[in-house]
This record gives sequence, structure tokens and C-alpha cells, in this order.
Amino acid sequence: MQKICLQFTFGFLLRPFLRWFVGVRFCDTDFLSAEKQFIIVANHNSHLDTMTIMASLPRNIIHKVKPVAAADHFGKTKRKEKLSNFFINTLLIQRRRDKENPENDPIHKMIKALDDGFSLIIFPEGTRGEPEVQQPLKPGVALVLSQRPHIKYIPAYMKGMGKAMPKDDGLIVPHNASLVFGDPTTVATTDVDGILQQIAADFDRLKNF
Repeated sequence: MQKICLQFTFGFLLRPFLRWFVGVRFCDTDFLSAEKQFIIVANHNSHLDTMTIMASLPRNIIHKVKPVAAADHFGKTKRKEKLSNFFINTLLIQRRRDKENPENDPIHKMIKALDDGFSLIIFPEGTRGEPEVQQPLKPGVALVLSQRPHIKYIPAYMKGMGKAMPKDDGLIVPHNASLVFGDPTTVATTDVDGILQQIAADFDRLKNF
């Protein structure tokens, strides 16, 4: 039931809305169907970011992909948590590490989801920033990749989302926007700083597309 709901919501409702009303230019993502598992690593300017990436996914794999989201926002109430989990397929995590309680620790929860066979969408900036301004990358995604270096990550870069739906503004307005993906790749090192540098370099390359 959830699979059908996700396919319909993102494939038949949100993708046309984002393309024709907002003005999002999508790239071809058929190559994702050939990947057994991956982590999409994307920049973050707007609540439209998650919707746009989910809407870009091939329908046959969308139910296997979990956007990582802050529990204090998307799971603020039990009702909101259930709606987020069902209609967006979120993996809700807390913002701070909790090494003494692995079930609450965000890194542990992301790794467990990977071990359970899911792919993830992670925004390493951690929160939405000013439109078109990239913030420093936080180490969470690098910590995950350092422990599961065999899993490929796919860099994704979005432009214009922060103008179409700015932070702290619930109004969506038409604005030329785009989403582009890089190639699936594995990390060149298990060093956290080295992984972050690799992802930052990928973002810099994708900015020009």
C-alpha cells in the first residue's frame, strides 16, 4: 500500500507540479534503477529539496529510498511522525549523537537502515540555509560512509529551490530551478575529513551544470 502511495504521490502528482508550476528541470535518473543501494548526498535550501529528489526517483525503487529528516520537526507529534513516515518514507533522527543509546543515535539509525537494505537521502549541511548559499558540511554522512565504504554515494545539486520556497516561508512560488546528479561513486578514504572534502568537490563540480 505504501509503495503505491509513494509512486502515485511523487510520480503522478508532485513531479508534474514541480515541473510545470514551480519550474524544476529534472535530469534523467533511470541509471538509479541499476544501483542496488546508494546514498544520495544533496545540498539543502528548501523543504522542496526532499520532495524534488523523491519526485525524480524511478517509480520502481522509490519505496526503497528513505530521506533522512529531523525528528524534532517532521516527528514533532505522533500524527506528524506517522504521516511523514508513510507519505514521504522518512527516516527520522535526532540532531545530536547519543552513543550511549544506539537506538536513538542518528549515525546508528542510518547505518541500520542501510543494513536493512534501504537507500538514503542525506543533506550534509544539516539544515536549510540562505537561498543559493552553501553551508559547511557536517560530518554525519561521512561517519556513515566511513563505516559502510562499499556503499556508493551519489552527489546531487539543486539550484533555485531556496527562491521557490525559502526557509521560514510556506508559500511556493514559480522559479526556475534544477536538479542534477553526479555519478555513483565510492569514497576514496575512510577518513571523515577526507570524505567531506570529496563530497564538497563533487558539489563544486555540479554547480556548473
